[in-house]
Amino acid sequence: MTENTFRLDHRTLSKQEINEVAVVASRAFYTDPFFRFLSPKAYLRSRGVTLFFRANLRHWAGGHIVTVRNQSDHIVGAAAWLPPGAYPQGVGAQLAQVPGTIRALYRRLAALSLGTSFLNAIAKKHPHEPHWYLFLLVTDPEYQRRGIGSLLMNDALPRIDADGVIAYLETQKEDNLAYYRRFGFDVVTTLTPVENGPPLYAMQRPSR
Repeated sequence: MTENTFRLDHRTLSKQEINEVAVVASRAFYTDPFFRFLSPKAYLRSRGVTLFFRANLRHWAGGHIVTVRNQSDHIVGAAAWLPPGAYPQGVGAQLAQVPGTIRALYRRLAALSLGTSFLNAIAKKHPHEPHWYLFLLVTDPEYQRRGIGSLLMNDALPRIDADGVIAYLETQKEDNLAYYRRFGFDVVTTLTPVENGPPLYAMQRPSR
């Protein structure tokens, strides 16, 4: 299958399609150092990551979720962005996300505290100037290295450039740094919110 067989889709997602994105995210983040640290047991990690992304994306107030679909209209990649002024999300959206986040981690209560430490560190270092925030960029492992991430990034960056603002993201994987640098991002800070926990790399792309 070539890149040309994939297509971008900007339609508003149904609950079932958000579930599909959450499953893709769970598969892609299965070996992610941050989620392995929070949930070392494989089954609980797979379940928990799915619940976490489902809870956040179902209440993605003010944000954009773009998907990439294959010839069968199955979602194989997705990007979730917040435009300028949408971070942090409103209190209502944040409260709506809480129950799903708790369900994602309740079988390992220590993970709730650890996860909160990471989220607080992210919030403190978040840019105060107008920016687009990339919360999620994900490709199903079965379809990785086929240009899906590039489709999603190249779809968003012209819009960001037209707004004349910076773009911002965090990644837990050092291997991702070179990938994002291809699109103009660079590391602005490395967060280590929890002792013996994995680092989080905050990356920023200057306005064009």
